Amino acid sequence: LQSNGCCIHPGSAEENIEPEEETMIKTDGNSYLVSPNLPDFHGCSPGWSSAFYGAECFDSEVHSYMENLAKQKSSDSQNIDAKKVELEQLLMMETKNYRKTIKFYQKLLQKERRSKGPETKSMLPKLRGQLQEMKSKVQFLELVKKYILYAEQWGVESCVLPTVIHNGRTDTMDVGPTDESSLLLYYNTEKHQCNNENGIRVLQAGTPLGLMAYLYSRNAFLEGYVQQFLYTFRYFCTQEEFLQFLLDRISSTLSSASLDPSTPLTKICNRSFYILQAWIEDCYSVDFATNTDLLSTLKEFISSKVAPLNGYGDRLLSLLEDASARKSGSAHQCSSMDKCEEEGKEEDRKTLHSLCKKLSEDVSRKAPLHIFFLQNFNWKLSKGMGPIAQYQRERLYSLPSVLPRPCYNSFTEFPVSFAKADEVGPYLLTEYSAQQLCCQLTLLQQELFHKCHPVHFLNSRALGVKDKCVAVQKAVSTESVSLKACNLFLSKCIQDQYLLHLLRNADAISTWVAAEIVTCHTSKLQVSLLSKFLLVAKCCYEQRNFATAMQILAGLENLFVRQLPAWKILPAKVAEIMEELKAVEVFLKSDSLCLMEGERFKTLPTIPSAHVLAMHVQQLETGGFTMTNGAHKWTKLRNIAKVVSQVHAFQENPYTYTPDSKLQSYLRQRITHFKDADISALAADNCANFHQIPAEKHSRKIQDTLRRMKATFQ
Repeated sequence: LQSNGCCIHPGSAEENIEPEEETMIKTDGNSYLVSPNLPDFHGCSPGWSSAFYGAECFDSEVHSYMENLAKQKSSDSQNIDAKKVELEQLLMMETKNYRKTIKFYQKLLQKERRSKGPETKSMLPKLRGQLQEMKSKVQFLELVKKYILYAEQWGVESCVLPTVIHNGRTDTMDVGPTDESSLLLYYNTEKHQCNNENGIRVLQAGTPLGLMAYLYSRNAFLEGYVQQFLYTFRYFCTQEEFLQFLLDRISSTLSSASLDPSTPLTKICNRSFYILQAWIEDCYSVDFATNTDLLSTLKEFISSKVAPLNGYGDRLLSLLEDASARKSGSAHQCSSMDKCEEEGKEEDRKTLHSLCKKLSEDVSRKAPLHIFFLQNFNWKLSKGMGPIAQYQRERLYSLPSVLPRPCYNSFTEFPVSFAKADEVGPYLLTEYSAQQLCCQLTLLQQELFHKCHPVHFLNSRALGVKDKCVAVQKAVSTESVSLKACNLFLSKCIQDQYLLHLLRNADAISTWVAAEIVTCHTSKLQVSLLSKFLLVAKCCYEQRNFATAMQILAGLENLFVRQLPAWKILPAKVAEIMEELKAVEVFLKSDSLCLMEGERFKTLPTIPSAHVLAMHVQQLETGGFTMTNGAHKWTKLRNIAKVVSQVHAFQENPYTYTPDSKLQSYLRQRITHFKDADISALAADNCANFHQIPAEKHSRKIQDTLRRMKATFQ
C-alpha cells in the first residue's frame, strides 16, 4: 500500500524496508508493495525526499508531535533519551499491529478468491482503508524518529563552524580566514511555517571549505542540505578533498571526544561519522566503486585509526563490504543489450526453438490467421517451400550489407538465437497485444533505469550529450569520450559515464522501431506495425513509462519512416496517437519537475526520459557557478539537486509486471540486431517503402505518349 497522507513524503519509511521482507498484495488487478516487518532506522542517508522537499520534509505536525514527547524531562540529554524510548515503544506497537493486519488481510483475500462471499467482499475495502491509515501512522512515526536523530544530535550552531575548520589543520586545502562571514553567505527570509522565529537565515553561497563545514550545522539535515551536498559537491571539490576533510575532523576529535554529547568535539566527531556513512550509503556506486584509490584510503584509515578506538569503525567496514557486494552483484548482471550477446548457445537454441514452436502452433491453430499469413507475408524459410519473389531473393543478399556484423571467431560460434530471430522477423510482434509489449519493454527499461544514480545526470555536456540525442555517437566507445573544456566538475574529479549507456540504449530502441517498419515486405504489415508501435507508446506513457514512449516516438519520427506510404492508409484514431505523443514530449520538456507534481508520482511507478532529464539539468547548469567574490552559488546547486533527486524518487516504486522471458529474449535479440543499422539503406532495399504507380495507369500513360508521338509524324 502506498501512502497518500498529506504530511508523509515518500522516502520516509520506505527507505528503511529491507528487500527480503517485502510482500506483494494484489487487489483488483493492482499491485501494492507492503512490508510485514518494518525494521528500526539504522541508515544515515536522509534520502531523496530531504533533497527535494528541504525543510518542508518535516512539516508543522512533526514539530508539534516531537515537542509533546516526554515533556516532563528537564535535562536536554535526558529529554532526548526519553523521546527516543517513548517513540520506540509507539513505533514497535504500531508496527506490530500493522503486521498483524497485513496477515489478516492476506488470509481474507485468499478466502474471498475461493468463496467469493458477499461478506468478505464488503470487509476488504474497509480493511484496505485501515491498512492505509496504519501505514501512514508508522511512516509518520519514522519521520519523527528521523527528526529527533537529525535535529537533536551532533549538530553545532553556525557560530561554532570556524571551530570545525580549526579542528582539521592537517588538510591540504587553503584555510585562509575562518570567520563565518568569509566562508558562508546567507539571506534572510520571512517567518517559516515550521519555525517560531520572526525570520530564518537561508544559505545563499559559500567557499568550498565553508560549504563542507556547513554539513556540521545543527540544521543541515533538517534543511535537506546534507543530501543536496552529496548530489552536487563535485562541482566545487573532488571526492578526495571531501574525504580528506572528513577524515581530518575524525582524526582531530576521535581521541578527545567524550561520552558527553553536548561537547563540541563529540558533536564534530559523531557528525563526521554520520556524514561519512550517509555518503557511503547513497553514493558508493558513483564515488567509491569507480575510484579504487579513494576506497583504499578510506579502508586503511578506518582499520588503522578508527577501529582500535571506536566500535563505529567495524560498522563502517561492514557497510563498505555490503556496498561492494551489492555493486559486484549488479556488475555481473549485464545490461539488456549485453545480455543478448552473452547468452550461452544452448540456452539460446532452446529459447528461440520455443519461440518458433509457439509461433507455428499459433499459426496452425488459427485458420484465418494462417490464410492471412500465406496471402500477405513471405516467410524466409531455410528449405524450399514455395516460390520467392525476385526482389526478395535480392533482398536476402543485400540486407546483411547494411546491418552490423558481430565478430565471431568462426561460423560455428554464430549464436543460433540471433539467426532464428532474424528468420522470425517482425511477425512475432503482431502476435502480442500492445499491453503485453508495453509491460515487457517497461521491465527491460526499468532494469537499466534502476542502475542509474542522480549524479549520472550531472555535467552531461562534458560527456558529449547535446540537445539532439543523435549527438551521442553510436560508434564511439565510452572510454574514448574525452572531457572537453565544458567540464563543470573539477579536473581531478572522476565521473561515472553510465548516462551514455542509457542514451545509447534509447537510441538502439529508436533504431529498432524504425528498422522493423522499413523492412516490412508489404504495406499491410507496415500499417500493422505502425499501429502496434503507436499503441505500445500510448500504453507506455499512460503507465508513466515515458522513457520507452519517447524512444518509440523518436523511431516513428525517423525521416524515412515518416515518408512511408503506409501513413496514408493508417486508421485515423491510431494516427491521432502520434499527436498525443508529441504533446507528451512537449509536456516533458516544459518543466523539469512536471513528473513530480501532484500525488501520482508517490503511488505510481515512473520511468523518466533520460535525455529529457539530462537536458533539464544542462539548462540549470547554464551560467556561472560562482559569485564575484569566488563563493559558489548554493541556490543554484540546491535547484540542481532538487531536479536530479527525482531519479531516486521514481526508483522507489518499481513496476510489478510478470516477466515474460520468451518475449523479452525476442525483443533483446531484435533490438541488438538492428541497433547499428543504416535505416536509409534498409529503406532503399524494400519496394514497399515507395509510392507505387498502378500498372494500368502506367501502361495508359505509355500508350498516350506513343499516340502523341505518332501524331507528330503524320
